Amino acid sequence: DCIQIVQRLEAMRQRCCRLEQDGQRAREQLAHVEAERAALEVKLKHARNQVEVEMKKRHRAETELEKQERKLQLVFETLVREHWGSGMLSGEQCSVLSALAGRRLGAALVPGRRSSAVDESCQSLLSHSDISYDRTEDDVVRR
Repeated sequence: DCIQIVQRLEAMRQRCCRLEQDGQRAREQLAHVEAERAALEVKLKHARNQVEVEMKKRHRAETELEKQERKLQLVFETLVREHWGSGMLSGEQCSVLSALAGRRLGAALVPGRRSSAVDESCQSLLSHSDISYDRTEDDVVRR
């Protein structure tokens, strides 16, 4: 009976040693994953900040574009009103103004219209509401 008890105790001791080694490997793996997660969170924070900066730049550029388009529209309208019918413009100038009125100026100077040069295809990807981050998933009890 004593020998069987000793054998069982030895088997239990070996099992405990294996479990301790498994626990140590799991702790090391957890530390590695947490370090990786922290690095990814830093990258995410930098990316969010960069998106915010780019969104502000884009907004300023669009505001400036609209302002310049309004000025150009006023100049165009003034030219048309004052000089179109008065004969002060040469035939070439009239044809240039006509072409501009029919193409770029006529279409691009509509108030509130954005320039076609700006690619709007990824607008939803850059929207502030799409970039929000909910930390409720991070509220996990840690040892």
